[in-house]
Amino acid sequence: MEACHPPQQSNVTSYGTMALAIITLEAFAGMWINAFIVCVLCIAWVKKKTLNSNEKILLLLGCSRISFLCFVWVYHLISNIFPNFLHVQTILQVLASFGTSFNYSNLWVSACLCGFYCIKIANFRNSFFIYLKVKIDRMVPWLLLGTEILALAMVIVTFVLKETLQKNNITFTCQDNFWEATVRKDKHDFTSHFLAGLVLTASFMIVIFSAVSLLFSLWRHKHMMETNSMKDLSMDAHIRAMKSVLSFLVMYSLNFVCLILRMIYTRKKENIMTLLIYIYLYAFPGVHSLILIFSNPKLEKALLKFLSCVKWEFFMK
Repeated sequence: MEACHPPQQSNVTSYGTMALAIITLEAFAGMWINAFIVCVLCIAWVKKKTLNSNEKILLLLGCSRISFLCFVWVYHLISNIFPNFLHVQTILQVLASFGTSFNYSNLWVSACLCGFYCIKIANFRNSFFIYLKVKIDRMVPWLLLGTEILALAMVIVTFVLKETLQKNNITFTCQDNFWEATVRKDKHDFTSHFLAGLVLTASFMIVIFSAVSLLFSLWRHKHMMETNSMKDLSMDAHIRAMKSVLSFLVMYSLNFVCLILRMIYTRKKENIMTLLIYIYLYAFPGVHSLILIFSNPKLEKALLKFLSCVKWEFFMK
């Protein structure tokens, strides 16, 4: 009995062209912004022979985002220009697996950054919180290693589920078994989506907890300073961290909603809602990294210096 294959299009559609153009613009802009962060931190690493905890998180975050944007851009490029190439199942799974892994890494490392800001800057008298504040610098490398292991584990589980799907001959099936295949495929999709949703929800809760804790700490600290008629330099640190965390909370909330919607619209390929979802998801790594640059004095100074050099070179020509 012959397997039923979906119809293939030989020409790139106008929808695909528009989507590829937007994704290419966002991907290269995001890669450039994150590459700038990585370069500045690597230069500082070479000069100082060490990095502080904040810089370690930013370095891994930048690398994860560059890799994520690179793989998703390659995936969309191949799917639009060489659609038949993706019917080679190995290529499809490799691109999807790497992209998913780096996306999980991106989201979890971002959540770790928010948690780090909260522990390092917030002031609470709780003994456990004080213990975390003292030990956080030693914990950061292990936290980052844990996020990468978790991202890898999620990809392996998803890959195993897809392999099971293939072995049961569900991916490409004939019409007489279509109902049974659809039900079994939905069960596998639900399992993988449930695991992904669980991990994303956990990281989202870390961001929410960090933002609320910092906000409460800022209010408490401000009230104490007003009562004692004093000024404290840590107020500026609170405010800078709050701007960064709150902006990230808003973006992360929208990103979380888009990821859930992507699961819902996963089977609708050429759909305007799907396009809007992907536009935001691929803009997130670049825009948030830009916010991180302007909330970090060292990175902001390096960026302004770089832009002034580019401007000087442009006018000299």
